[in-house]
Amino acid sequence: MNEILNTKEYKIWLKDLKQKVRQAQLKAAVKVNSTLLEFYWELGADIVEKQKNVSWGSGFLKQLSKDLMIEFPDMKGFSKRNLEHIRRWHQFYLEGFVKGQQSVAQLDQFAKQPATQLKTTLKNQYDVYDEKMKQLASLLFQIPWWHNVIIVQKCKNLKQALYYVQKTIEHGWSRSVLTHQLESYLYEREGKAITNFSQTMPKPQSDLAQQIVKDPYNFDFLTLTKDYNEQELEKGLLEHITNFLLELGAGFSFVGKQKALKVGEKDFYIDLLFYHTKLHCFVVIELKTVDFEPEFAGKLNFYIKAVDEQIKTDRDEPTIGILLCKSKDKIVVEYALSDIHKPMGVSEYQLTQSLPDNLKSSLPTIEEIEAEFSDGGEE
Repeated sequence: MNEILNTKEYKIWLKDLKQKVRQAQLKAAVKVNSTLLEFYWELGADIVEKQKNVSWGSGFLKQLSKDLMIEFPDMKGFSKRNLEHIRRWHQFYLEGFVKGQQSVAQLDQFAKQPATQLKTTLKNQYDVYDEKMKQLASLLFQIPWWHNVIIVQKCKNLKQALYYVQKTIEHGWSRSVLTHQLESYLYEREGKAITNFSQTMPKPQSDLAQQIVKDPYNFDFLTLTKDYNEQELEKGLLEHITNFLLELGAGFSFVGKQKALKVGEKDFYIDLLFYHTKLHCFVVIELKTVDFEPEFAGKLNFYIKAVDEQIKTDRDEPTIGILLCKSKDKIVVEYALSDIHKPMGVSEYQLTQSLPDNLKSSLPTIEEIEAEFSDGGEE
């Protein structure tokens, strides 16, 4: 490491870096998060550049960490591990941005230009890139540092990462909620349900509605036996309503279960009724523990019509239906929805935890557990 310490270029750069740290500390009292992340962003760019163009060896970050922590003992963020996160953060977005902007067609076009013209073209292109990179960075500065770290760790490309950055800004996700959404592959599932929204709703309502439905829905917070029925599924979802609402997504407000509607002389019961605060409409959710059948769409269409007639007001947008099935055949669903005039979507749901059927009778009920504690307290 001594050769690094004795390098004039390193000492000059370290001196400038210390000055930047002090400047960042002064600003942090006013804009803690964005200022710190702006400093991290510049530091990440410097580290990437130095490791690329200067042969300081693999011990560079370890030495840098030591020097900065000696100079700023009360300031967190200069551990070797965090410096590695900073480098990776900047490098991830830099590489992803360049790949996304520089198409093969552009490269071919550049290659055909005369040398003098090519130099000007590349300079103009760089200026455009530099401005867009600044815009991208300003977006990243709006979320906390460890949110940024988690996103880079778990995302494969720029588009996916920016999706989670924007969702975090939009919904104010905590770190635990962000981690849950990443680990449940929200990006891959959101808006993927088969629907007839584009045929039954005007834009932009149809686009917004498409975004709120996923496929599949992940109910891994439930523990059911293999032979569970629709009542048990409904009960389980309501017992875990917080997790259920998190999985449904932002904007869903629970209205009721087994909502009674009288049509003619008969009573009908909707499994679950929600109101979506962004779409300003009721959402009927029907649960099926079997594969999708075409008649399910007809029944859901009937329920949507009933809600529109009996519950919806003039201030509400048309009701939407979501049918959750154990599995579905894509072609069958598309056929079934093609002539339905009420907006609805069909999705699968997944249960990743299940209990052996033979344990069902041996598990105590909530009432039995409460009785056990009650008996214990009386002795």
